[in-house]
Amino acid sequence: MRKIKELIVVEGKHDKDKLEKLIDADIICTNGLALSEQQLEVIVQASKVRGIIVMTDPDYPGKKIRDMINDKVDKAKQVFIAKEKAIGKRNVGIEYAADDDLLEALEKAVTFDKSNKESIAWSQYLSLGLINNKSKREYVCSQLHLGKCNNKKLFKYLNMLNYDYDRVKEKADEYDRQYCTDDGNIKKV
Repeated sequence: MRKIKELIVVEGKHDKDKLEKLIDADIICTNGLALSEQQLEVIVQASKVRGIIVMTDPDYPGKKIRDMINDKVDKAKQVFIAKEKAIGKRNVGIEYAADDDLLEALEKAVTFDKSNKESIAWSQYLSLGLINNKSKREYVCSQLHLGKCNNKKLFKYLNMLNYDYDRVKEKADEYDRQYCTDDGNIKKV
């Protein structure tokens, strides 16, 4: 069983139970959107001492909790699990993901650092062709293990991760080679 030193933040008890079967780590539950100021303070302190890993559900409440934590914490590892890999009988959650998918997601954790200066300019971001192409944006997010993002969130995440223009352009170009014809239209699959 793999030991993880960082404090892992999940939404609920079932998420915690699932992870405790896979890894040896301290895990705190936010109880969904009921994240208290006291819990948030524990998370902030843990981030300074041992680090934290935010692993919330791939849905709106999960994104909201992730944002609440990221607003208070300068550096946090982020684990994203694809929504289609976390679908249960009635809703979406970490608890429904396959063990291998969770372990793989933990391996691909990314670290957000708010102290980073802008690594990619807005004009560069615009030149990538992500603004009006949701499919391309989702591909880039997937390849960089960022979950689904709108344009504003993706731009923010790219800078928090200190990704430079060339790295993001490489992923955008991969999409174009795989899914676009020479005249810019989508290939029929």
